[in-house]
Amino acid sequence: MLTHQREAAIVERVHATGSATVEELSGLLAVSGTTVRRDLERLELAGALRRVHGGATVPEAADDGFEDHDPDAGEKRAIAVATAGFIQDGDVVLLDIGHTTLALARHLRDRPVTIVTNNLWILRVLGDDPVCTLILLGGTVGSKPGTLSGPLTEQMLALIHADVAVISSGGVRPDGSVVTDLNQEATIKHRMCRAADTTILVATSLKFPGDGAFQIASLHDFDIVVTTPGAGTATLEGTDTRVVIAR
Repeated sequence: MLTHQREAAIVERVHATGSATVEELSGLLAVSGTTVRRDLERLELAGALRRVHGGATVPEAADDGFEDHDPDAGEKRAIAVATAGFIQDGDVVLLDIGHTTLALARHLRDRPVTIVTNNLWILRVLGDDPVCTLILLGGTVGSKPGTLSGPLTEQMLALIHADVAVISSGGVRPDGSVVTDLNQEATIKHRMCRAADTTILVATSLKFPGDGAFQIASLHDFDIVVTTPGAGTATLEGTDTRVVIAR
């Protein structure tokens, strides 16, 4: 089944039933959950549906396709506010892809900082900001909607020395492994960590354990973890990384 055929089937299913889970769509289309999640991201950006945790539902009439709509959107905003407090005026900040880093970008508007990112949606947030300096990493668009990746992205990261890197993930396993669902993403996230003096992992409580087959790093490789109440207590207690609970 071609991509456009698969996406049409997803939209038909979601609109017919009101909602659908990733597991349900994966079985219906005979593809992996990772493929379904990428399809849902593209369809949400197109306004055809809205993603929620574990699946998708019909879009809201007022949906602009740009805000978070999943149940932990409030947690992501709280994490963004807390993380912004670790960023000083004049800092060079690497911002990873993801809704939480996008929320953080909104809180960095009108601040004299330099943002370096492979997240094209941050361009919509900060592209017209007269105070903040925005640098987009080069690369190929395609691994995920609104994301730049590939060898060119990695080459540009080798030229960057940032004060802070803010990294998202697919999940944090009980053994402390920080993972994502795409190998290419894992490589870029790892390089972002290496390019910064301070590394911050942003992860809502739902990311413990979360999912992903490719390791970015371990919890102890991060200086700070910003999360929300209900996160994996045992996992976080096993690390000497500073843990901040955003409320």
